[in-house]
Amino acid sequence: MDTPSPPKWKYLGPKPGSAYKQLFIKGTRIMARILYGMYMSAEEPRAPEEIAEAYQLPLEAVHEAIRYCQSDPPEIKEDWEREGAHIRERILNDPNYYFPGIEEARAQLLAKQKANLSKHP
Repeated sequence: MDTPSPPKWKYLGPKPGSAYKQLFIKGTRIMARILYGMYMSAEEPRAPEEIAEAYQLPLEAVHEAIRYCQSDPPEIKEDWEREGAHIRERILNDPNYYFPGIEEARAQLLAKQKANLSKHP
């Protein structure tokens, strides 16, 4: 059985040097998911034509970004999870940041870090 080849994108590609694995509009700093978020916004959804005009992009590029995001590529979820973990760790390591329950969360993070260190001497 043949596995389908990944789609060939005309306007989307990885951003060289970026830690993000999801696709960007080629030659820009614009993530496809940003355009998709504007399109799918619960508060103020925007038409692809409006998005293309706002970012001075070809309409076809916006449609391609929407199709890419609708295909639910795993790299978007992976980027999102990695970014969230990084933010949580920064908050938990900031002694000036406070929210109810932070001490317990900091203790859990410390225990997890110690466990990881013991696995990899």
